[in-house]
Amino acid sequence: MSGWSAFETTFRRDLSMTRSTRRTTRNSASELPGSGAAGSGSPAAETDHAYSQEDLCPSCSVSLTRDLKDDDSESWVRCDFCKTWYHWRCVGENGQLETIDKWFCGPCRAADCRRVITLKPPMRKSSRNRPVHDYVNLHSGANSSDPRRWSLLLESKTFSKDEFKRMRGSDLTEEWLYNDATAMTEPVIIEKPDGLGMMMPPSTLTVPDIANILGPETPLEVIDVGTQSSLSGWTLGKWASYYSTEPSSREKTRNVISLEISGTKLGEQVLPPRLVRDIDWVEKFWPDNRKGNSHPYPKVQLYCLMGVAEAWTDWHIDFAGSSVYYHILKGSKTFLFIRPTTTNLASYERWSGSEIQSHTWLGDMVDEVTKVDLREGNTMIIPTGWIHAVYTPQDALVFGGNFLHSYNAALQLRVREIEIATHVPKKFRFPLFSRLCWYVGEKYLRDLRAKEDFAPRVLESIEVLSDFLVSEVRAIERGPESLRRDVRDQVPNDKVKDAPAVARELRWRVRLAQGYTSDGDQSGRFRAREPMTKEVGRKRKRDPEFSGVDSRFRNFQPKIWEALAEEQEEGVRHLTVQPTQDIGSLVEGWTDWKEEPIRSQMVNGDKVEVGRRRQVIVKTRRTVHGFERQRVERVVETWNWDDVGDANVHSPTGSGAAETVAA
Repeated sequence: MSGWSAFETTFRRDLSMTRSTRRTTRNSASELPGSGAAGSGSPAAETDHAYSQEDLCPSCSVSLTRDLKDDDSESWVRCDFCKTWYHWRCVGENGQLETIDKWFCGPCRAADCRRVITLKPPMRKSSRNRPVHDYVNLHSGANSSDPRRWSLLLESKTFSKDEFKRMRGSDLTEEWLYNDATAMTEPVIIEKPDGLGMMMPPSTLTVPDIANILGPETPLEVIDVGTQSSLSGWTLGKWASYYSTEPSSREKTRNVISLEISGTKLGEQVLPPRLVRDIDWVEKFWPDNRKGNSHPYPKVQLYCLMGVAEAWTDWHIDFAGSSVYYHILKGSKTFLFIRPTTTNLASYERWSGSEIQSHTWLGDMVDEVTKVDLREGNTMIIPTGWIHAVYTPQDALVFGGNFLHSYNAALQLRVREIEIATHVPKKFRFPLFSRLCWYVGEKYLRDLRAKEDFAPRVLESIEVLSDFLVSEVRAIERGPESLRRDVRDQVPNDKVKDAPAVARELRWRVRLAQGYTSDGDQSGRFRAREPMTKEVGRKRKRDPEFSGVDSRFRNFQPKIWEALAEEQEEGVRHLTVQPTQDIGSLVEGWTDWKEEPIRSQMVNGDKVEVGRRRQVIVKTRRTVHGFERQRVERVVETWNWDDVGDANVHSPTGSGAAETVAA
């Protein structure tokens, strides 16, 4: 990753070194501040002789030099193009260094207008530490201090009608997922919890009760809704007092959306819906003996959310595109949804963490926003990758959780790529994601070896998962040492003894199960058939495209070439060759010839007519790394003697002998 975030940790460690150590490091590494080798060549300004050249930057002035600190707390920033280091006080224009992502010095910006200083993306959900909601004022005219500004914003927008499915809890089963190609592709609302196989605390539960159960001194992450930033110093006891205050007496709007309660007395009162437990990767694949206080594991299944009226959570996708179950114990919620199409995800990626976020409503960048109102007792399943924002019309108490599953792994991994591209901090990504994927892949490999049957959608997800694991293996095999170490540390050695073998065998077996053919470790391969996303049957049929192919081997299918060029040329020559008494010796000589031998031209030999046909075929196709090209040249020669008797060549048929030579 380029930009400040890529070297921030190392740089801050260097700044904490002693001055003598810093000087040594600067002299030995051209990337560190003050290095002439890494700089742009701009000479430093004349400054006070009390400071050595390495203490100065190209933008230092006499007045600023007087204020330089003698300790190592002076902040530096490096140009991402010329790699020159500058004092932040000299170039920062009173900005905050911690917010900088990519930074370019003045000369580099002047040389190329595309070099623009960018800011780090705001942290996911509650971790945004700077106001980014100027669009409230722009679109609704509401003042930032107006407690109704979010409701005014929603009133100023137009939303599509909510046409999502309303289902009975008993209908949410794995059979539904298997038989319905649209299952878990859109949000589903269950108006009554009956039949869900879910357990929730009694509706009489209050926020003070929660504080008493978990302990009033329990630290709590609280969000200031106005700035979408986290507040420090809050405890459950302090939050219970705030929540119990009359709405009109609350000075500011606060929100709690990240209180995870696994392993607590309160968590014992919550059980996710049966369908969630049946397909949740953590529940199904993470070893039970690797869960608990002594073993870290992804604790994302049980959350308690407590929001007051007018609370707002800005547009986001849940980490790693995880699906969500969401039950309203008290109060109400309003969801705004954006469908995760390729175009909408690209718009979200461009909007998330960029400067346009401060003045652009994401809903204006997409084709449709759907509004869903939930009331007390409602449960909703939010599927993979849906972009959403949440408004709280009245004080609400909610229980929910996140889960990954095998019915849309491709989108889960796509969202993970977006998180990486938009620099979402690891703290706000799905915990232990890669390790979980290894556990999932290892179990599916054992199932495929045992010839287990899987729904087509599950096979598609296993294939995508196997590609991801192979990419992790390649990072271990070919990546830089730091990357190798990070990726290797995510492999669970208790289950995966040979990561490369597991990843590649999984990919091979799932392709066989789907009707693929593969060329070794290449990602460029063709698919023998389209995925069966709508059929219920499990039996795979041969693709009609290959039904006419005559194959010596069962189920063999040739490569598909995207382009084919062919050229031919023909000609006839007359030669005089040495008389041959024995056709056997003549054939042996022909076998050795690469080109026409010189000794074939003889004055007193046999007269031979040689017909020659040359054919060249060039075939090309794309692969993951570029393209493959095959060139096949075929030469066919037909030799005919004018007078067999003169040639003394004895043919079984008594007629002219003819031989075909293919090169």
